Amino acid sequence: MKPLISALAAMTLATAAPAIAAERTVSIVLVHGAFVDGSGWKDTYNILSDAGYEVLVVQQPTITLRDDVAETERVIAKARHPVILVGHSYGGMIITEAGDNPKVRSLVYLAAFAPDAGESVSTLAEAPVPAGEHKAPLVTEGNYLLVDRDKFPTSFAADVDTATTRFMGAAQLPWGLQAVQTKVDRVAWKTKPTHYMVTSEDHMIPPTAQRTMAKRSGAKVTEMKSSHAVMLSHPREVAAFIRSADTSAAD
Repeated sequence: MKPLISALAAMTLATAAPAIAAERTVSIVLVHGAFVDGSGWKDTYNILSDAGYEVLVVQQPTITLRDDVAETERVIAKARHPVILVGHSYGGMIITEAGDNPKVRSLVYLAAFAPDAGESVSTLAEAPVPAGEHKAPLVTEGNYLLVDRDKFPTSFAADVDTATTRFMGAAQLPWGLQAVQTKVDRVAWKTKPTHYMVTSEDHMIPPTAQRTMAKRSGAKVTEMKSSHAVMLSHPREVAAFIRSADTSAAD
């Protein structure tokens, strides 16, 4: 009787154990934007990790563009495989330069700046905003920019629960003017396969500006009816979009 019970127990444990996906041959590096940190990638990280990817998260300080690029390249160097480099918002400035790294296979922009050579966040933000679209409600504090705290929930993440967005507004990281004003001189999207997710309900980077940057970069484009914080409000769709850049995937 005991052998039968043991066999049944083993079968139950085997049935209950979650399937572990085989490790993919591509690594994914996630680069956050301004005012937030890498914790916003948590759900996307979990989904991609469960699918078998090595996922690395950059925690750049967002004080200077040069330091942020250097920190991203340090993380790229740690990856075990060729890299899909993902940038959200200001993270797009960073991946445009860091993506020039030969280890980077492709670029994914999420509601992000995708600059050309000689452009900075400041120069891109000078473009007029079409009627019905919005510019970010930024305030200057010394050598830093922040989002107006009272307007953060509706401007940055209107489709995320307000308890979360109020905390995000209170805990936001200052964005250094050196990061905002420094011009890009390396442009990886000119030589690397590029994907761009436009967020059509964005109140931080106007959707029209996103579409313009996506078009000139030659990116494969998709649109989400989402606020700027698309990785928080639509993590499964974001993860699927990132996976679409993995041409080596064998599902």
